[in-house]
Amino acid sequence: MADLKFTVEDDPTPEDIRTVINQLVEYNNHQQTEKDEYQPLAVLIRDDRHEIVGGLVGETQWGWLFISHLWVSEALRGQGYGKQLMAKAEVAAKQRGCSYAYLDTFSFQSLGFYQRLGYQIFGVLENFPPGHQRYFLKKEI
Repeated sequence: MADLKFTVEDDPTPEDIRTVINQLVEYNNHQQTEKDEYQPLAVLIRDDRHEIVGGLVGETQWGWLFISHLWVSEALRGQGYGKQLMAKAEVAAKQRGCSYAYLDTFSFQSLGFYQRLGYQIFGVLENFPPGHQRYFLKKEI
């Protein structure tokens, strides 16, 4: 094999990042019995001016819903909007053929909220960030 050179890059180009990701996805698609059917998902709450005041962002893939972000404006917190966002995302995921959901949260965020919705911890990273924990949770939907 030709001389290979390792480089550590602090600011890789979007094209270089896409090359690595695309090659991995191509490999996975050839090794899996089921094609990688990634589909983004967003559930948004808009006010009367059409501005976003809450939302959930995630994706569905291989029968799983991944919730990457959940946010509700401070003025609306504690009124059930987060629970409604989660429920709507789970319904949409089921319609896409998903049976499971997973997410992660930090110890200074909403661990109890997700547990009250039936999510169970399956992993913890200690000191991530320092002095806190990052929790990984899943649920059958």
